[in-house]
Amino acid sequence: MYSKALPESELARIDIPDAHPALAGFLRERLGYEEVRIERSERLSGGAIQENWLLSARVRNGSWQAERRWVLRTDAPSSVAVSMSREQEFAVLSAVHQAGVKVPRPLWLCRDPAVIGGDFFVMQALGGSASGHRLTTDRELEPARAGLCRELGSNLAMLHRITPAHPNLGFLPAPVADPLQASIDQYRQYLDALPGSHPVIEWGLRWCELNRPEPLPAKLLHRDFRTGNYMVEDGRLSGVLDWEFTGWGDPREDLGWFTARCWRFARPDREAGGMGELADFLDGYQDFSGYRPSSEELRFWQLLAHLRWAVVALQQAQRHLSGQQRSLELALTGCMVPELEHEILALSGGKP
Repeated sequence: MYSKALPESELARIDIPDAHPALAGFLRERLGYEEVRIERSERLSGGAIQENWLLSARVRNGSWQAERRWVLRTDAPSSVAVSMSREQEFAVLSAVHQAGVKVPRPLWLCRDPAVIGGDFFVMQALGGSASGHRLTTDRELEPARAGLCRELGSNLAMLHRITPAHPNLGFLPAPVADPLQASIDQYRQYLDALPGSHPVIEWGLRWCELNRPEPLPAKLLHRDFRTGNYMVEDGRLSGVLDWEFTGWGDPREDLGWFTARCWRFARPDREAGGMGELADFLDGYQDFSGYRPSSEELRFWQLLAHLRWAVVALQQAQRHLSGQQRSLELALTGCMVPELEHEILALSGGKP
């Protein structure tokens, strides 16, 4: 044990600053150092489902000492149930890291509730920025944008090399026979559970059914690979973040999500996630995968991306309107639906 066992009522939640001694003991044991002292913990922005904490520590072993920075990832107290535990996410991150994808290096998993009151893992702290608005408008990035887009494409292709036969990912739900129809059915189910009518979204779902492409073999998907979920430092990709939605599916789903207009932030004219030219991103993807989607294929998966995001936006708005969770952020997310519907009509050939 890294600290005295706590009563079960207290194990439910321990503030990270209060857990510094227990965390230091856990890290000291993993590192094999004489001393680990956590000097500061800072909660990072974002994370409604999981919390990310930046840990700044001083380590000592004999006469040698140094400063270290790590990120601790654990469930947020108000999180809803999701399909992936922190143990499973750690396994995914480990597999993806071993495949060569630039991600925060996963270091240690802890399932002892006496440390912070719940499962967590510690990973490498990355430098740079993940702000979508900043990254898409930063003039200093202009000379690096082409290379950065190719790097993003090649890293996504490395991820898509992982197949359901991977020995350490057997806990992920097996690929379904018709993943595209399963997604459409799921979005319809979510839509039917919401108040009001949403004919544009219904139109888009039906359009996808009538214009569905032939499926590709299932690969490991990030399922939220977009600007805002990766770090950029000095014009280079430093790591892809937020792997809790990972699963098996058609690799074009990730391509459509990344290039969808709704995730281009301040530069909707830049098709590669608001960061640069689509051709550079697809060149990087093709170099590592040998595959390049046609414009029609990409259009289909971009449309599906807007449908998915529109349904999620409606769900989030309803959480606010119903009083389940009063939040300005949730309310404003609902205001995005008309713009998403406009793009659904444009991509499906309807009249915006």
